[in-house]
Amino acid sequence: MSDTKESKEQSNENTEPHFSIEKIYLKDVSFESPDAPAVFTDNWEPEINMELNSQGQPIDKNVYEVELSITVTAKNKDKTSFLVEIKQCGIFSISGMEDANLNGMLGSFCPNILFPYAREAISDLVTKGGFPQLLLAPVNFDAIYAQHLQNNKDETLN
Repeated sequence: MSDTKESKEQSNENTEPHFSIEKIYLKDVSFESPDAPAVFTDNWEPEINMELNSQGQPIDKNVYEVELSITVTAKNKDKTSFLVEIKQCGIFSISGMEDANLNGMLGSFCPNILFPYAREAISDLVTKGGFPQLLLAPVNFDAIYAQHLQNNKDETLN
């Protein structure tokens, strides 16, 4: 009887949702200041543009890499002052979830975890490049993921 009870407990453990962070790392980083040193003599009134993208892919059974790509461009008087490109990644162990929940974890939850690390790296690069500190505003990855799902739903209806 104890063997049956242990088997049931083991099967319940296997179906329980599990999430853990295995590693967070910078995969790629680039900083360019094409107009230096002339950029430092102009009055600093930049226009900042940020583009971001995330993607998740399996690397082993129940182990996924999520890559958050961010490009920040600062233009001052129509000249590029600096360009920062970063790929902040994480390896996550995720199991016991339905596909819809797994996709939400990879598309929203994991990028939410990675963003503060990417934001800090970008701020450090910009400051080391001789520019004022750049503090990126928080990003609502839940809303971005919901919009992504809505766009895919609209495309399948057409």
